[in-house]
Amino acid sequence: MRVAIAGAGSVGRSIATELAGNGHDVLLIDRDTRAIGVDDLPQVEWLLADACELSTLEDARLGDFDVVVAASSDDKVNLVVSLLAKTEFGVGRVIARINDPVNEWLFNDSWGVDLAVSPPRLIADLVEDDPQEESFDEDALPPLPGAEIAESVLHARSPFAGRSESELAAVLPEGVALVAVVGPGGVRAPEPERVLSVGDTVVFLAEPDALGPLEELLDPAGGGSGT
Repeated sequence: MRVAIAGAGSVGRSIATELAGNGHDVLLIDRDTRAIGVDDLPQVEWLLADACELSTLEDARLGDFDVVVAASSDDKVNLVVSLLAKTEFGVGRVIARINDPVNEWLFNDSWGVDLAVSPPRLIADLVEDDPQEESFDEDALPPLPGAEIAESVLHARSPFAGRSESELAAVLPEGVALVAVVGPGGVRAPEPERVLSVGDTVVFLAEPDALGPLEELLDPAGGGSGT
């Protein structure tokens, strides 16, 4: 799968690392030279340019990509990139990051957005949710359009306790993305080389059909994961 990511900040780079590690072709686009780190991500293509410029997206041959992720820290940029990707290049799947919850109402198909992901909303959901409650409730209303948030607390027998986050990300079912880890230091973005520990809560964004395979992956013995 070919994926173009607009925004090479910490979020964009984390997404690129996971996708490239899973064998996908990834292009990172950013106009800030400070964000460009070719040596850090040698498996990723880079384009130093403004993703809001139509000429930039034409140079990138955006129409050849399967997915576009608008992951910058500026909601205006993410909306423009999403709209251009969908209307000018006919990209099949456009995913956009929402930085300010006030702007959530804008991130819909009118702006070319197929799936909007709001980290502030995610964190708020985690704070308000009881971590001891069942996380794979298929009857629950999805907190984000077309996707659900699922979480699992790693116990001593969890297959991924003591393993790196990249090892977990590499075997996730299709339609599932690791979006956060909650540990002693609070909520943080995924860090591929960081080792998961007993007691960590791993948080996923998953398509409804992927919830069953995800639960089986995290708890193959069916003994309960402490979620």
